[in-house]
This record gives sequence, structure tokens and C-alpha cells, in this order.
Amino acid sequence: MVLTLPAPAALRAGTLRIVPLGGIGEIGRNMTVFEIDGKLLIVDCGVLFPEEHQPGVDVILPDFGYIRERLDDVVGIVLTHGHEDHIGGVPYLLRLRDDIPLLGSALTLAFVEAKLKEHRITPYTLVVAEGQREQLAGFNLEFVAVNHSIPDALAVCIRTVAGSVLHTGDFKMDQIPLDGRLTDLRAFARIGEEGLDLFMCDSTNADVPGFTPLEKDIGPVIENVISRARGKVIVASFSSHVHRVQQVIDAATANGRRVALVGRSMVRNMEIAAQMGYLKVPEGVFIDYKHAGDVPPEKIVYMSTGSQGEPMAVLARMANLEHDIQVGEGDTVILASSLIPGNENAVYRVIDGLTKLGANVVHKGNAKVHVSGHAAAGELLYCYNILKPKNVMPVHGEYRHLIANGKLAEQTGIDSERVLITEDGWVVDLREGIAEVVGAVECGLLFVDGKTVGKITEDDLHDRRVLAEEGFISIFCVVDNDGRVIVGPEIRARAFAEEDHVFDDVKPLISKALAEAAGQGVRDPHALQQVIRRTIGTWVNRAHRRRPMIIPVVVVG
Repeated sequence: MVLTLPAPAALRAGTLRIVPLGGIGEIGRNMTVFEIDGKLLIVDCGVLFPEEHQPGVDVILPDFGYIRERLDDVVGIVLTHGHEDHIGGVPYLLRLRDDIPLLGSALTLAFVEAKLKEHRITPYTLVVAEGQREQLAGFNLEFVAVNHSIPDALAVCIRTVAGSVLHTGDFKMDQIPLDGRLTDLRAFARIGEEGLDLFMCDSTNADVPGFTPLEKDIGPVIENVISRARGKVIVASFSSHVHRVQQVIDAATANGRRVALVGRSMVRNMEIAAQMGYLKVPEGVFIDYKHAGDVPPEKIVYMSTGSQGEPMAVLARMANLEHDIQVGEGDTVILASSLIPGNENAVYRVIDGLTKLGANVVHKGNAKVHVSGHAAAGELLYCYNILKPKNVMPVHGEYRHLIANGKLAEQTGIDSERVLITEDGWVVDLREGIAEVVGAVECGLLFVDGKTVGKITEDDLHDRRVLAEEGFISIFCVVDNDGRVIVGPEIRARAFAEEDHVFDDVKPLISKALAEAAGQGVRDPHALQQVIRRTIGTWVNRAHRRRPMIIPVVVVG
């Protein structure tokens, strides 16, 4: 949907305003701002990982522009769980104001605090648990246990004078969860009985029929794969997927193998999870990666990052023979995660590279080595029927997921006018049981490039794509006042497949074009540079079907 919406009117007293700054129409960078009576509450602050058409970008943040001038009004940040797409942006937000209170479960805050330590930020945190209530200005918060692919996930019910909102975060309804922690449908039912004004619901699997398979079914499959492996085993997963790591540890132990964690974030997160009791590690199973090479290949399992094909992550470097761990004939690689939309090409490139090296690559496409952490359509229907919300705002998903989620709501009897399909930056006001879109605020992508935050623009990325795909040509020449070329043209090219001598054909054309421009009274060096750019650009496009970046330099002397 492409609509141009006006800026919203000033917020009326007693009205709750909801502004998603990320996570709508995309899988990642989840962040929603709630406002009432001049105070702001933020739910989640995550990152989105770049795609191939965004070269050089490390991560993408929500656009903080909407709240940048109102940071003193922020009363807290609620973090629903510890995945990067919900907590990865916190360090960058706290750089702007480092004393904003963070509220989340024990594991979630432990993961965040470890990240913040690397940024030299000591946060103010409040550990909360399911059933707990907290009052922050005009926001009464109740935390509800939900099941997800990471322990300690929470939904949050936000009660205000304008009405109540239930934000699920990421969740599913696994009835036999590995940690015994169910999504609390009794709490959902109680909230529904009270009367729920707005349901903000995870949409990621809304277009998947039925129910998400059980996590417990994955363990035996992983164990079977490891039991049949002849050489070393490498398992790639998200660095925060505690449940999956537990299953790998159990399978390795059953097959007399030791486990080495590989990747800084994997080591950090699993050490935290083990210390806090969320990860059960038998004595002597873990081995430091530095000493894993001393263990026979058939006795080791490496647990690594890189399941999304990230070019700098461990698995991609293995595939490119750029890592200490050498993958070869007889080795087994397990990709124990689902594909995040947009990462397909990168993942398949890594799979091909590992296969070419002789490895047996096991992934979701050929074995049941992963299940999703998100509720499928059948589970969402249960939620709508239990809660019976007055209004629905699907969140966390690409556009097709939001539409599918909205249609599920309508199937349970919710009026289509009360189902709000929104976009990042759209403004929703809730008042007297009615939620409606009232405008939009500016909301773009905030790129992180090394230590630079927000200074990289789409124009910069376009230039990088041109350099990567089409190449670079520089031209230098000195002309006299009559436009005659005294020195040059000297032409240099990079990432351009032809030899330098191919430019011999265009040099006379450049000299002729400069002379003609001078004859028309053109003396300004910038204007002469434009003449060169047009001349060589036309020639390169016609002769070589390329559109390289062209940088001319003209000195008039």
C-alpha cells in the first residue's frame, strides 16, 4: 500500500497514540512508541540486517528522528525478548540518553547488558516477570508469559485512561515447550474478559496454515544427523537460540562429542545462559574453541553463527576457506534456523560453497532441523477468539503477513474497519474504544556503517552499488583558455574488465568536446567536467553496455 498521509494533529488529552518506527512490513528493527499525556513508552528497539543491495552497512536501525527531540519524555523501554531484531538497537538509542529505564525478563536484560558493556554504557534496568505489574507515568504495564524460540519471552498489556493494548512481541503456542513455559492463555482470557481495545499481534507466520510444529521434535532429528556423521559437525544457528543450542549439546553428549562455541556473540550469549541456568551443560562437554583442534574430528561439534549467510559470520568464512575451521569431505554442516526473507541468496551461496568442499549440508529444506518461533494461523485464530479485541493492528511481518493476519481477525468476527494494516511511521490514535490511522511521521532507515550512525544515505548506497556492479573511471586533463588539451586526457579504471588501451578511442572525442565547449565560451572547470562525463558516459554505455561511476578532473591553466 502506498499512501501519502498528512502529519497527525496534536495529540488530544486522554488519547493514546501508537507510532511504529520499525517492524511493520519487514522482519526486523521492531520498535513501537506509545504516547499519552505527554509521556512516551517504547516497546522493543531492534535491528534489521542489511541485504545485498546495501553494501558496507553493518545493521539498520529504526528511525529515531520522531523521538530525538523528546527523549526526556521517554519513561521506559520494554523489551519483549532477547533476539537482535528486538534488542539490537538499544545501545544506539541509549547513546542519545543513557538513563532511560529498561524493563525486561532476567535473560533479556542480561543479553542487553552484555551488549551495552561493549558500548561502555551502564543501563538502568528493572527485571520483570510474568504476572508482574509496573506503573510508568500514565502506563500501567502487565507482563504475560509467552512461548518463543528463546527463554523468558514476554507479552505486555499496556493499560491507560484511553484504553488497553496487548502487544504480543514474538510468540507461539507450543504445548510441550522444552523449558515447560507455556504461552499464558489464562492471562489472555482474563485480559479479554476485561475488554481489550487493541491487539498488536505477531504476524510472521500468519500465512502458514495450522499450528507451528513442536520444538521437542527437532532434538531427535539433530541427534540422528550427528550420530551418522563421520567427521566434524558444524551447527549454525542464531547466537541467542538457547533452546537449539541445548538440543545440540544433548545430541553431542549422547554421541560422545564435545562442543566448541564459535563466534563472539554465540560465546557471550551462551555463557550468560549457562550461568543463569537457562542452558544445562554436562561437565566436560564444552571445550574452548582454541583447543578444539586437538580433538579428533569425529569427537567434536562446533556451534557457530552465520545461519543467514552473513558474509563476515563464521559459516560464510568457512565456505570461503577464510576460517581456521576447515570443512571437507566427510564433515557435516547443519543450518538449524529458518530463512529470514531477503537472505535466501546469501544462504544458498554458503550452502553451495560448503557442498563444493565436500560437506554434507543439512538444512530445513531437506531435514526437520528447525521449527519457527512464531504462531501459525491456527494459533492466531485461538488468540482472536479468546481475546475478542475491539481493534487489531498486525505487527512484526512483511506486508503479506500483515494482510494474512488481518484476514484471520476478520474471520473471527472483527469488523474489517477495525483491522488496521499500517506501515512504519503511520500514526494510530486510540480513544473511546476506537483505533484509527490519523496521519504519518517521517520514518526512514537509519544505517550503521562502522562507527557512523545515520550519515549513510540511499544516495551513498547507490554510489556503492554502482562501484560494485559497474566499476569506476577517472579522467584527468589540463586545458588552456582556448579549451585545448595540454595534458591528458589520462584515464584510469577500476573494476572495469577492459584494458586501459580501450580508452584510446574515446580520448579524441573528449578533446573535441572540450574544444567545442570552449568555443561556446565555457571556461568553468565544473562545466567542463560535465562535458567530459557526458562524453565518456555515452561512449562507455554504447560500446560496453556499462554505466560506471565517472569522476572527471579538469584544470584550466
